[in-house]
Amino acid sequence: MQAYRAPFWLPDGHSQSIYPALFRKIPLTHTYAERWELPDGDFLDVDLHMRAEKLADRPLLIVSHGLEGSSRRHYVTGLIRAMPEFNALAWNYRSCSGEPNRNLRFYHSGATDDLDFVIQQAIARGVKDIYLAGFSLGGNLSLKWLGENGKKASQFVRKAVAFSVPLHLSSSSQQLTRRENRLYTHRFLQTLLEKVTEKSARYPMDITPTMLTSIRSLYEFDNVITGPLHGFKDAEDYYERNSSLYFLADIQVPTLIVNAKNDPFLSQECLPERIDSDFVQIELPDSGGHCGFYPRNYRGQTWAEQRAAAWFNGN
Repeated sequence: MQAYRAPFWLPDGHSQSIYPALFRKIPLTHTYAERWELPDGDFLDVDLHMRAEKLADRPLLIVSHGLEGSSRRHYVTGLIRAMPEFNALAWNYRSCSGEPNRNLRFYHSGATDDLDFVIQQAIARGVKDIYLAGFSLGGNLSLKWLGENGKKASQFVRKAVAFSVPLHLSSSSQQLTRRENRLYTHRFLQTLLEKVTEKSARYPMDITPTMLTSIRSLYEFDNVITGPLHGFKDAEDYYERNSSLYFLADIQVPTLIVNAKNDPFLSQECLPERIDSDFVQIELPDSGGHCGFYPRNYRGQTWAEQRAAAWFNGN
């Protein structure tokens, strides 16, 4: 298919990221919300988009959202709408559905145990053909899960696609500290701190006021909260052990990664010219922004949605 070309009135990575996030709304019909109880006493809220009577009657598209996103983000619902031949499942990470999760832990870029739970639930319902899609953090999560599971993943997962992926978490975190990215980091940090402040009221011995007042950046949030709360020494340990870049060589499912070169979230390490793998293909369009890819001739679909449909259909 044709390479992505941005509209002239979206001239850079920031505008290409912000415009669709603010103004694109994609409501879906035939959506059924379910709460799935996790083995550790927590829960995941999922949206099922049914194009057939049973989940197993069609291939299943499982979509993973980005940092502080949800199953209702435009890039999630837009992709699902663009795939009418699939049933679809969009899941919310712990604390991302609008209700605080129960446990001390919540979600992070490498929490593949929850994605594995979602996949296993689908298999238990008789689904035999699964397609994975992930955006940003959800892309990192999907790629890491695929690498961890290697050949085993190919028993049920037929193909995967990931857009705007921070393949190397440490350098991406540094990229977000740049002055021009303050708009994004302020929004992310504000909602993350709101969630952790609520959590500290329930777990005051684990999350103290001193910890919260020390956080001024996303890196500090990961260093003080995300890393230690999930069993990592600090932010760098968390980044190093969960960067999907280190799992790509083990993927054995046909997988497409699409990262725009002007994505304001991504470092140079997230833009490798090639991946040494028979299964992983990477495309690096010059523009597109972060989870944007709003096309010149918009007719209801982004270029990313068209690219994913073409990939899943063999192109």
